[in-house]
Amino acid sequence: MKFHKEGYASLLITLVFDAIIIFIAHFFFPTFLIAHLFAYALSGFLLITILQFFRDPKREFTLGENLVIAPADGKVVVIEEVEEGEFFKDKRLQVSIFMSPINVHINRYPIAGVVKFFKYHPGKFLAAWEPKSSTENERTTVVVEHKNGKQVLVRQIAGALARRIVWYCKEGDVATQCGQFGFIKFGSRVDLYFPIGTKVTCKIGDVVKGSQSVIAEI
Repeated sequence: MKFHKEGYASLLITLVFDAIIIFIAHFFFPTFLIAHLFAYALSGFLLITILQFFRDPKREFTLGENLVIAPADGKVVVIEEVEEGEFFKDKRLQVSIFMSPINVHINRYPIAGVVKFFKYHPGKFLAAWEPKSSTENERTTVVVEHKNGKQVLVRQIAGALARRIVWYCKEGDVATQCGQFGFIKFGSRVDLYFPIGTKVTCKIGDVVKGSQSVIAEI
């Protein structure tokens, strides 16, 4: 299992913080064994938390020309028809995946195609499960056009804990199905918008894996 590049800065900060905690325990409480044990336990917990959060597990990708693959790990929390007002400006089928802090937070292209639209929006940090988070939180919007002409919109949404969205894409890029297009640090959400009538193959409550689980067919 690899460590994702987005975690290097966080890992360095954690190691420095751990070293400070251990130094304080030994310097100010040289004979207080409980203080030493607490410092080591806290340091170990923080290090393990960072290592698991920024993990990049090796996976067998599920690919399919007409399949939409989950862009993130998490739980399906929304499947409904909504008005998409930023790009399509009409009614679309929305599927939302909630990513908890223990999920892998890499975001991947759900289909192959061309990036037709990209925009970053600064915003609030409401809880990711709040309906308003789709339009008011910090977020990015990525639209990929399949070779059959159908377009899928993917939206990264920061949550109450997520304070940084990272993206690697721009308009005109060739999107490789299951290729990485971004990363969201800590709890967050990813929304997908499909044409009305799209066959969705997941249901609310399903736990899905990015690059492996089939979400829909186009």
